[in-house]
Amino acid sequence: MSRRSSRITLQVRDSNKPEPTGRVPLKKRKSEVSKKRVQPAAKKQSYEIQTCWSDDGASPCVLIETPHKELEPSDPSTFKQYTFKNFFIKPSPIPRLSWASADDVWINMLNKELKYVHDKSYLQSHPKLQPSMRAILLDWLLEVSEVYSLHRQTAYLAQDYFDRFMLTQQDVNKDYLQLIGITALFIASKIEEIYPPKIFEFAYVTDGACDMWDIQRTELHILKALDWNLCPETPISWLKLYAQVEAEQENSGEENFLVPQFSQEKYIQIAQLLDLCMMDVNYLDFSYSVLAASAFCHFHTFDVVHKVSGLTWDSVAPCVRWMSPFMDTLRAQATPTVKNFPRVKADDRHNIQTHVSYLELLRKAHEHQNDTLNCQMSPVAIAAPILTPPSSTEKPANP
Repeated sequence: MSRRSSRITLQVRDSNKPEPTGRVPLKKRKSEVSKKRVQPAAKKQSYEIQTCWSDDGASPCVLIETPHKELEPSDPSTFKQYTFKNFFIKPSPIPRLSWASADDVWINMLNKELKYVHDKSYLQSHPKLQPSMRAILLDWLLEVSEVYSLHRQTAYLAQDYFDRFMLTQQDVNKDYLQLIGITALFIASKIEEIYPPKIFEFAYVTDGACDMWDIQRTELHILKALDWNLCPETPISWLKLYAQVEAEQENSGEENFLVPQFSQEKYIQIAQLLDLCMMDVNYLDFSYSVLAASAFCHFHTFDVVHKVSGLTWDSVAPCVRWMSPFMDTLRAQATPTVKNFPRVKADDRHNIQTHVSYLELLRKAHEHQNDTLNCQMSPVAIAAPILTPPSSTEKPANP
């Protein structure tokens, strides 16, 4: 029996059942279906970027709503009103790319700045913790990163995971900080590294304080708390972009934007400034793009910083001033050099995280901060009040 005949089934005919009416012609059925056609589902709202360029090219773009005409209701009184916030977008400094739209890449990076929120106020939710404990933990994570030749991006992802996770928690005991920190580094290494260290290696560096099962349980806890949002734009990713754009502008003949063209020596100097600033909890007062631009500003003129970041001086000035004591501290130290790491290619050595005595450098930077604050205080505020002459109406008349 063929496949078609096998689908035929026999039915018992009931003589009491009325005869079925004839089948409706195909054309008539189609006409009935067209009359009862279901209204199409509402389309998604689309947006367009309206350019508002000025002569100098520094004006922002505005993201505006462009609803479809099909969504216009017949009765406006039943239409739910929505308020859309305007997003002001800095002009993209990224040159034209052959593999993607430069504007799309730039807007995606800016969107991540809004999506991934960090705030130092989480310490208020943990009365048993101090800012110095965070500095000690991050210093240790940078040291572990160098031991296992992890990339700078991995270390900064771990810092971001730790701070954002603590923002979701309440009253964490200091005894759990090391477990949270090493688990954040374990997650970051699986995101960034091609060959991440095994979990038993992360447990080993804790010297028995954490075992593999502790790290696995904490990993799931962190992932749920972060809602699996694990791809922020860190200060290192912003710094690499700024350095590459600056080098691209100098070497206009180069076409491959993915190949690093900047100086490795200058890059690791700026990265070391970011490493030191990361130890201070006030680092979380600024966005990651502003932090990278401010560190870049300490090694270049602001005109260069404006071209590679699109930021104005008012946007970066507070962060630049806050970084000044940290930069003064590093100036007194030896200039960092590119280190050699086993099984790391020469053109990738600048991307490997390094470690110096950051806790000692942080202490010196805080001393510079205190000296700066003392110098800014007016002597009038701490000395005896200065006598001022009376106004002309209070002077005695001449005899």
